[in-house]
Amino acid sequence: MKRLIIFLFCVWRLVPAQAAIVDTIEVHSLSMQKNIKAVIVTPDDYASAKELPVVYLLHGYGGNHLDWISKVKGVEKAADQFNLIIVCPDGGASSWYWDSPVDPTSKYETFVSSELVKEIDNKFKTVKDRKGRAITGLSMGGHGALFLAFNHQDVFGACGSMSGGVDIRPFPNNWDIAKRLGTYAEHPERWEKNTVINRLNVLSPSSLAIIIDCGTGDFFYNVNEKLHQQLLYRNIPHDYITRPGGHSWSYWANAVKFQILFMSNYFNSGKVL
Repeated sequence: MKRLIIFLFCVWRLVPAQAAIVDTIEVHSLSMQKNIKAVIVTPDDYASAKELPVVYLLHGYGGNHLDWISKVKGVEKAADQFNLIIVCPDGGASSWYWDSPVDPTSKYETFVSSELVKEIDNKFKTVKDRKGRAITGLSMGGHGALFLAFNHQDVFGACGSMSGGVDIRPFPNNWDIAKRLGTYAEHPERWEKNTVINRLNVLSPSSLAIIIDCGTGDFFYNVNEKLHQQLLYRNIPHDYITRPGGHSWSYWANAVKFQILFMSNYFNSGKVL
């Protein structure tokens, strides 16, 4: 593992002197009746490209569309290195990427999995198929990426999570979850339905390419371990990475390299899952 980490670090740093193009667009959400910002990273040779795969990269609780670009130095280089497009949407500070049954202004499952994907496919030279789309994210966004991919396997072919809140039930008073679902005490069925670990029943082996990463010092480590064990029990192939580290940007800056490499390998495999 140590040699692999060193290799990935060197590859990341030794990308040819190209300049991926970083831009910000606004996408209108009909479901929420508002414009939502997203950072778009296209590779330096985008103008000559025919069609490119897309990685949707979700932020965590309290964050916004600028987090990945502003807090992980050099993440945009991955667009050049792997010849793909990166999309970082604003998912709201505490949406958890659900269509909230409580708040009609928080419909981020519909936005990301439908409205945003359609807009990106309309405006950019993308592979307009699930085999050319992957989604991952950190913390709240790790939950969101798996939740959206599990629910929309016709849209995404690969998915990942970094320090994801993959089981929300142990945290009934945290991160504004109750504002989106109602309290656990009053609406336990909503919590059961909207937690990633309870969505494994919609998967069949090899229906998605899956990668999960969580630090051993993270407060979400135990729920990620349980998700890993459940995936093993169901014979669902997945990559699972753990190493020392906590819930921090230094951890995610390293983890995202593995995630995008995994997605690129999926895109280049020629295998339609």
